[in-house]
Amino acid sequence: MNTFKIGGVHPEPNKLTADRKIETLALPKQAVFPLSQHIGAPAVPCVEKGDVVRVGTRIAEPGGFMSASIHSSVSGKVAKIDTIVDASGLRKPAIFIDVEGDDWEPSIDRSDKLVLQCNKTREEIVECIKNAGIVGMGGACFPTHVKLCPPKECTIDTLIINAVECEPYLTADHRLMLEHPDEIIIGIKIILKVLGIDRAVIGVESNKPDAISLLQSKTSMVSGIEVMPLKMKYPQGGEKQLIEAVTGRQVPPPPALPANVGCVVQNVGTVFAIYEAVMKNKPLFERIVTVTGKGLKNPCNLKVRMGTPVSQLIEYAGGMPEGTGKLISGGPMMGRPLLDETAPVVKGTSGVLMIPEADAIRREERNCIRCAKCVQACPMGLEPYLLATASEASDWECAEENWIMSCIECGCCQSTCPSRRPLLDLVRLAKNRVGGIIRARNAKK
Repeated sequence: MNTFKIGGVHPEPNKLTADRKIETLALPKQAVFPLSQHIGAPAVPCVEKGDVVRVGTRIAEPGGFMSASIHSSVSGKVAKIDTIVDASGLRKPAIFIDVEGDDWEPSIDRSDKLVLQCNKTREEIVECIKNAGIVGMGGACFPTHVKLCPPKECTIDTLIINAVECEPYLTADHRLMLEHPDEIIIGIKIILKVLGIDRAVIGVESNKPDAISLLQSKTSMVSGIEVMPLKMKYPQGGEKQLIEAVTGRQVPPPPALPANVGCVVQNVGTVFAIYEAVMKNKPLFERIVTVTGKGLKNPCNLKVRMGTPVSQLIEYAGGMPEGTGKLISGGPMMGRPLLDETAPVVKGTSGVLMIPEADAIRREERNCIRCAKCVQACPMGLEPYLLATASEASDWECAEENWIMSCIECGCCQSTCPSRRPLLDLVRLAKNRVGGIIRARNAKK
């Protein structure tokens, strides 16, 4: 089986919810919609306090080319436009809506009937995706309409569907493939039409044999779509690692993009959202979230409306287990600590993970022993120990010179460090600072 060559680790999968079917969570009493749910400029509110909205009503418009619309997931009245503490503990502007029912926009097709034929043009499809506010559902939250319009100088020949879900504990994509394979295949055909190509590869790690078998049977008579089982290795779901595993091609360092080597990568959840937007006229206002943890009474996969407080997901799963030491948005490798369980579910919320206190206790940090394990583990070929040292010294020039912007923040370095240094945290800090310096420098040009 294929995989990427440089670095990577093999954490315990802990796929506790792989056999748990998707359940639908009840509506919240109040839904909160942060205006920054994507890479790029925050969305701009297009509603005011007192406005009445339905499910699917656009409540915020893109704030620039690299931005995305936000739609209400509930029907009710706009209570206020204020700030909220998001999952990372930062105050962000948000729209608050008091829920008064479940009245949908009449233009949305709510039937379960599968729509097979797409009669829209490429331009109409891209506009539909843009209007639906679709972003990358794997966690990066890159606006999808931008990704589907690669630079004219790039010749695209392969669409890669990221169905790897290599992050431990998370199973939302796995369940989506098992329960909605036909919609995913139609979504792939829609993307192929937009790109004007005829080859798609669905990359799935070998620990999902049921999904692999089902998709292979569904695509056996479909021309141009291949299902490729991949060897288990983290972070195989990283865009550059997946491209190498599937095609053998290596994406050069930034500012190079996957399009520079002829590839476009889309998460399987994004593909499903594209099907719903194009064929059902349904904006992105709900997603599948894995709620999990070893001490949890009812670990599950939930279909959740955006804006629902995380506390409601935890309550449905049986409540916070006694002795929980850390609450994480996402998985244990790339996820971020949730400082407030009232923070809302957003487009990039793939999971809610509860770590027992015994596993969450941070052991005493020691000095770097120059073992180079972090270098061996880095899938981007970087030197994490050096980048972390530069971060501690606020030497942003050194960090930039050593390709810190190539870091994909996978956490492989930190998970292998015998000195228990917070390598990922330090690199994230430096990457944020260097990114700001680069943006300021480019603005002056």
